[in-house]
Amino acid sequence: MNWRDLYERARAHGDSAAGYYNDNIRVDTPEGPVIVRIPIHGADTMDLRPWREDRVLAAIAPHVRAAPRLLHTSADPPFQVHEFIAGDVLNDVAPRGVPVPPHVLDDVVGLFTQLTRVPRLPDMPASWPADQDTTAFARRLSDLTQRVYDTFSADYADLFTALAIPTDPLAPVDDLWRGLTPRPFTCVHADVHRRNMIVGDGTTTFLDWELALWGDPVYDLAVHIHKMGYPPEETDALITRWQAAMPPDHTTGRRRDLAAYLTHERIKSAIVDSVRYFQLFARNGPYPYPEHQLVESLTAKLNAARPYWHIPEPIDDRTVEKALRPR
Repeated sequence: MNWRDLYERARAHGDSAAGYYNDNIRVDTPEGPVIVRIPIHGADTMDLRPWREDRVLAAIAPHVRAAPRLLHTSADPPFQVHEFIAGDVLNDVAPRGVPVPPHVLDDVVGLFTQLTRVPRLPDMPASWPADQDTTAFARRLSDLTQRVYDTFSADYADLFTALAIPTDPLAPVDDLWRGLTPRPFTCVHADVHRRNMIVGDGTTTFLDWELALWGDPVYDLAVHIHKMGYPPEETDALITRWQAAMPPDHTTGRRRDLAAYLTHERIKSAIVDSVRYFQLFARNGPYPYPEHQLVESLTAKLNAARPYWHIPEPIDDRTVEKALRPR
């Protein structure tokens, strides 16, 4: 297969499923469709990304069944080719508020248990937290969130003021990190949500491994719960199955630490998505979904964070939309 030709065809296609860090373009070949992933030049880094996705996919391939196969990777020009996964994006089948298909919860738990068998990821940064040092791992997460806030706080001061984002937004997590329970580190996907899951024929495939980390498995559970927006009964069912399936030393202290990670994720989403959505509105798209849904989504995220900032009054859609619209 001529990989460079696939890349050029993808670039010329002009119709992609864009994430925040990669464009994903389906290209048809005589052997069947493939996905070409091309990094978005100049994307703001708002998540930890210590490993290249192709290295992660190679590391997990012998252990994780429900991930796309890496077919090719290129450094110059930078792109990857992944196998095409047939099926439906879970968000199209079961958006927030709609129960997921019955097999999905078991598939998610299956993924998390398989990740415990992945050996330590290659080329570990020298400064990466030591195994079981959950406090250092958590601080690595919130330090990046703080850097995002600091990076945009001057240029986006009016936005943050309008949305009542305080000048010390990470203060609520500082004390929480001190009491985290040590747990063995595993590979964590760190981005399992409805738009990264393909369902079909009673199975689920998990896409977009660009944010994978070596860290606390309870964090992976927290990010998933935060981003999925399950109804309470599904959240309870997921946690029960996860607790039963995971190795016992990976779940100790789960109750308190899950709440701590959820606190951080709610605060992070309020900050990061305020910036991202403001940028989308400023350049008039392309929008991942309709503008009113973006406004509603950010309103919900801000209201999830406001109790941690001791702001009792909820913010409304009209206030959020006014803040997002460029002057």
